[in-house]
Amino acid sequence: MTSFVKPKIRRLNEPINALGHARADYEGNMSPLCAGCGHASVAAAIVRACYELAIPPHRALKISGIGCSSKTPSYFMNESHGANTVHGRMPSFATGALSANSDLPTIGISGDGDSLSIGLGQMAHAMRRNVNMLYMLENNGVYGLTKGQFSASADLGSLPKKGTPNEFPAIDPVAFALSVGATFVARSFSGDRKQLVSLIKAGIKHKGFAMIDVISPCVSFNDHKGSTKSYAHTYEFYSTAVHADYIAPSEEIVAAYDEGEVMPIELHDGGMIQLRKLEADYDPTDRGAAFSRAVASDSANEILTGLLYLDESQPDLHQTQNMEDRPLNEIPYTELNPGSEALAALQAEFR
Repeated sequence: MTSFVKPKIRRLNEPINALGHARADYEGNMSPLCAGCGHASVAAAIVRACYELAIPPHRALKISGIGCSSKTPSYFMNESHGANTVHGRMPSFATGALSANSDLPTIGISGDGDSLSIGLGQMAHAMRRNVNMLYMLENNGVYGLTKGQFSASADLGSLPKKGTPNEFPAIDPVAFALSVGATFVARSFSGDRKQLVSLIKAGIKHKGFAMIDVISPCVSFNDHKGSTKSYAHTYEFYSTAVHADYIAPSEEIVAAYDEGEVMPIELHDGGMIQLRKLEADYDPTDRGAAFSRAVASDSANEILTGLLYLDESQPDLHQTQNMEDRPLNEIPYTELNPGSEALAALQAEFR
């Protein structure tokens, strides 16, 4: 699968962000994905979120594994650092990169095949270590790159385009993330740009592991009648648990909301997430309640979306391991290599 350079078309008097960049400055190559693929909408949402947050494109990191979803980094922020890694191994690559330089906003892109099969253990340990990254899981229930076999997220009894119904229960990324200990858990739909952009912005600013499970239909192999990951099914059973919007520091609030209760949560950097609850008793800081709601929605055939769980109290991996705040390439050589005497003293501490 290849991609092509996208021409930059600048509009007269187009809006620019705080860095003087237009939204087009955050785009990447042209996508060769199938027309209507939800992954293209996810890439567009990432472009808008990074533009609105005014992230310097050259100061961001984008990493992926293997699959249709893992081509997504090619479609946003051409000037950022990026890598396609081995199938299912994106989380360990991200952990190493962030250990060397924790200053880089990091977006990991993966799919249900890449994350929930070969990469399940990698994703679990990134969650329990609270690696400071946004993990976008583009979920379509099939292996699109290898022509439509069921993935681990395909629902029991769902129909393929050809062949027999799925005989195995699905792994729910949201329930899995809540059980393992992720500190930011959300679900969205590639067809809901407003919600998805807000969640991406909040996830990037979250200090710790933020996972967004995005239902992203595969138009070629899983968008037919009987599929539970199709556009028609998602639109029919799409249910918003929490309306969320990220408000950056010192920015004017311009979002318009319906009547209802609002719960503000302050992030470490001073930004705010505004949560508008549909249920008066829903508490996104209660992991047990969030897990119960996720399981209940699955039993009720709902696709529950929004920011389902948030915990800002846990230290991220960098803090837990007392790592150096400075990027390793900015530390003087004399500190990185203090000499044989310092090494001998360090070794003596373990004897």
